[in-house]
Amino acid sequence: MIIGVPREIKADEYRVAMIPAGVEQLVKLGHQVTVEKQAGVGSGISDEDFAAAGATIAPEAAWIWRQAELVVKVKEPQAPEFPMMHVGQKILTYFHFAADRVLANECLEHRVTAIAYETIRGKNGSLPCLTPMSEIAGKMSIQEGAKYLERPMMGRGILLGGVPGVAPANVLILGAGIVGHHAAKVAAGLGARVTLMDISLERLRYANDVMPANVTTVFSDVHTVRDALAEADLVIGAVLIPGGRAPRLVKREDLKRMKSGSVIVDVAVDQGGCVQTSHPTTHHEPTFIVDGVVHYCVTNMPGAVGRTSTFALCNATFPYVEAIAQKGWEKAAEEDTGLAAGLNMHDGNVTNAAVAEALAARA
Repeated sequence: MIIGVPREIKADEYRVAMIPAGVEQLVKLGHQVTVEKQAGVGSGISDEDFAAAGATIAPEAAWIWRQAELVVKVKEPQAPEFPMMHVGQKILTYFHFAADRVLANECLEHRVTAIAYETIRGKNGSLPCLTPMSEIAGKMSIQEGAKYLERPMMGRGILLGGVPGVAPANVLILGAGIVGHHAAKVAAGLGARVTLMDISLERLRYANDVMPANVTTVFSDVHTVRDALAEADLVIGAVLIPGGRAPRLVKREDLKRMKSGSVIVDVAVDQGGCVQTSHPTTHHEPTFIVDGVVHYCVTNMPGAVGRTSTFALCNATFPYVEAIAQKGWEKAAEEDTGLAAGLNMHDGNVTNAAVAEALAARA
């Protein structure tokens, strides 16, 4: 199989979808791997590193999109890439269709086979390709939130962990999944007072068992969220419906309850955001202010730590790349129902129920 790895062109995206070890393994199995020139630079991987592993280095993306049977990416295809997609081409990447009707229409029109990392399921029902990036985003959400609480960043001027004699910040985390769990650990480690909310009692019980004493678990409903927003200095939006649009837990009117200079980091913005006032931002222009509240809504947070993120991502995704290359998409999916769950679109049709529901709502 011809496998193509284009350079990511989304703003401030420094990850690459394959590392030299993966290239070497695929080449040994008889496959051809073509990597676009400088695709790995943002992750500290040179063209020479890829070539030494057996990759062909392509001077431009067009060659890869034209020749590759399987395109392996990190982020969803961007507008300049739309015309290069072709019928029957298999694309393995994060798609997040629920938040992007234009992308969905383009993939349907070009009749590609869209396999989304974010809906692939593990044997235990986990999301193995989403988990490593969720771990990173969760940790980064506190790192970025702490920075934007600083007064020069238009925040309240609060040190997250406080100092002796001065109270620490109050951190509210909406969602106790992978993102929320890692955000809570980092915030608690820095000394903040953390409230972790979810609608799953099972998750809350687990968090209550493993988190330090400065993390309080609270069941999430309309009233508890509103009350917690009034006390929060930093809010982390960490809710997830795999493949679907994130529920809007924080409405515009709720911002009036919040303190001026408080910060929202909406990690769920990839899936449309769990805050009504959120909209996608970039690492170059990461924030905006609504009703005195700083919003950080970068859609590719892990892209800023490209080397860590690339290796963490490829550790999780490579087994699926190898399975598709070795067996073909249909047989690989037939043998692995978890991989089959990653199929979002095929031959001009939406094949994932959550994606179909989200797109219908946006029609």
